[in-house]
Amino acid sequence: MTRHYRPLALTELSGSHHEIGAQHGRIHGELIQRGIDVNGRLFHDFVGIRWKEARDRACHFEAQIAHGFPAILEEMNGIAWGAGVDFIDILTLNCRSEIALTQASGGCSAFSLQRRGRQWLAQNWDWRSDQLDNVVALHIRGDERPELISIGEAGMVGKVGLNDRGIGVCLNAIRSQTCGAGLPIHIALRKILESPDWESALAVATHDRVCSPAHFLLAGAQLGSEEGQAIGLEVQPGEPGRIMPRSGIVTHTNHLYAEGTPSPVQDFPRIDSHPRLCRLDALLHDELSADAELDEASLFDVLSDHHGAPLSICRHFNPEQAAEERMETLFSVVMNLSERRLTLRHGKPCQSEDSLSVTLT
Repeated sequence: MTRHYRPLALTELSGSHHEIGAQHGRIHGELIQRGIDVNGRLFHDFVGIRWKEARDRACHFEAQIAHGFPAILEEMNGIAWGAGVDFIDILTLNCRSEIALTQASGGCSAFSLQRRGRQWLAQNWDWRSDQLDNVVALHIRGDERPELISIGEAGMVGKVGLNDRGIGVCLNAIRSQTCGAGLPIHIALRKILESPDWESALAVATHDRVCSPAHFLLAGAQLGSEEGQAIGLEVQPGEPGRIMPRSGIVTHTNHLYAEGTPSPVQDFPRIDSHPRLCRLDALLHDELSADAELDEASLFDVLSDHHGAPLSICRHFNPEQAAEERMETLFSVVMNLSERRLTLRHGKPCQSEDSLSVTLT
């Protein structure tokens, strides 16, 4: 059965970090409150705790954020003020991965591709279906900072996106029981999106570090140039594992596979992660012609693939999964970094007819 999805509007935010947060909170206050309710159920389902205990755990990360990215705390305070909730509620939303992903991981299939003078970056974001209507597209113009687009959930400061310097980032969740010093995942993603250049973006993973494991697929392009670069970073409190492009391609799902990681950690992937990675590699390395003219539609076709369903790249309702762990594709994004353009499909890419396309100039 085909579901009709709510077309997403672009939320325009500008000013200081606090002003951006206050606008975010006022505009999306209802969605933020719903997100608190949904994540409260998630914490109960995954780690057996209530929202109050999750708030207590989130407080442990405030000092690490203050050390590595203090300005973002001003933005979270602004979100809380605008939405009429406590600062700790917003902190908890933004530390969800550190609180819950020790026991559960999402889906998410991501790839970067350099072809014919264009650097592409794309992914499906797979998560619980009760978060579908909390997805927002934020267009942020900060004072003397890079202009950026971030696609994620209301109340969260950063996730998947790109900036006007041609830097983009995608996210794959990793289930692991490791948590240490560094920035929480969503804070680190926003810092990458505010990075003015490639070296600064890379330093978020290699210098600031990330307190719990995840995979950041980082890519960049120089405007008007055929030069592009990408790297898979399996981030963690130690030195990240690195995955370099092969034939201009990097692929990743929800398990760790970088070779020679200086500080290896243990992960506990779902059974669908390896099949999805193999299928991505087959589609991009074997089935996609090296001479093919690529556009957003052709890459959304990759993200719409159902081979091996229900363990497929495009994830649909699977009644055989435990109810609390059913993951479905909630949005898909394709980024042409060379042209600073992001195109979003809300919902499953195979069903969503409406796209939101934004070009940063």
